[in-house]
Amino acid sequence: MINIIGLGYIGLPTALMFAKNGQKVVGTDIDNELINSLTQGRLTFQETGLEELFQEAVSNGISFTTEYQKTDTYIIAVQTPFANYSKKLDPRYVIAAVNNVLDVCEKEAVLIIESTLAPGTIDKHIRPEIEKRGFSIGKDVHLAHAPERIIPGNMIYELEHNSRTIGADDPKIAARLKKLYSSFCKSEIIMTDIRSAEMSKIIENTYRDVNIAFANELAKICRADNMDVYEIIKIANKHPRVNILHPGPGVGGHCISVDPWFLVGDYPDLTNIILTARKINESMPTHVLSRIRDIMREHNIMDISKIGLYGLAYKENVNDIRKSPTLQLLERMDEHLAFGVKVYDPLIETRIVDHQFMHFEDFLNEIEIIVIMTAHDHIKNNMELIKDKLILDTKNVCNFDGVYKL
Repeated sequence: MINIIGLGYIGLPTALMFAKNGQKVVGTDIDNELINSLTQGRLTFQETGLEELFQEAVSNGISFTTEYQKTDTYIIAVQTPFANYSKKLDPRYVIAAVNNVLDVCEKEAVLIIESTLAPGTIDKHIRPEIEKRGFSIGKDVHLAHAPERIIPGNMIYELEHNSRTIGADDPKIAARLKKLYSSFCKSEIIMTDIRSAEMSKIIENTYRDVNIAFANELAKICRADNMDVYEIIKIANKHPRVNILHPGPGVGGHCISVDPWFLVGDYPDLTNIILTARKINESMPTHVLSRIRDIMREHNIMDISKIGLYGLAYKENVNDIRKSPTLQLLERMDEHLAFGVKVYDPLIETRIVDHQFMHFEDFLNEIEIIVIMTAHDHIKNNMELIKDKLILDTKNVCNFDGVYKL
């Protein structure tokens, strides 16, 4: 039996995928409300294909509880935030989960950590915690790191088709886990040491953050000299060895906006490009705010309540709001006493911010300027409804004349 600890955006789809493919699975989470919801057949977030996967997993006997199980295989998928001041990874949730596993696990149980870790986290924090409890690593328990590699909006496909990395002390344990993950993973599964697995996951997201920062800096340069950044990127990308990403209003989610900070925190004297990229991407909501100010001045709009932000999710066609650029922008506005801006997102069904509208038409009736922060299909399919508004399009999805861009 596999006991999967942490049933959020990573743990739940992973648990369901294992169950669908014949593994006996028990999902554990400390959140009573979440467990009650899953036990009653209600998913806790939306995702393409997740409902169907959930039903298949339930029919195969998956169960959910707040209790850790006595078994020989654990997958830990709890959150790994960073400390705001030091930027170092905060390992307390992983440490707590490991200790709870040690309270109940069978001898020679394998503890697989899927949570994203800064390089060296297992050596610095997890091994000492296990040894402090009197367990011998490699005899009483085995350690492995199999970092997740999926993105909201495409989780189910990526679970099956993205390659995986398994880091373990013992090649025999790595081979056993490779066979386990092969029950659903159709792509290459690479076996390596634990520290290499930790580092490889961090640099994947850091690489993307740096690329996005380059595009965002280009947007600022082009704005300063009245050039079309999208046209320039399109031309540059005709070169066979150039692939510049598109700029945007900021970077959200719990991967790209978080993982680079682990390297900055641990290697402050060596992460010049990485730190600069983080600062550029974190500055984009402020850049959007300055563009809103420019439009208001140009059209003599003095009332901030006439501004509408479309999109609360951090990326298109998901309802995941973690560290979303819109929330970052609202924080900047709050710092400058700019209250009353309207907000709408078709995928967010509960009110989470002030002045959030639940109906698109009501939202449009109250605003003069619409700021497209998230490129949901909904807005692409309703362009006719916004063509008479002043539009600041941070995602480059509008083709109307007179649309303002980053």
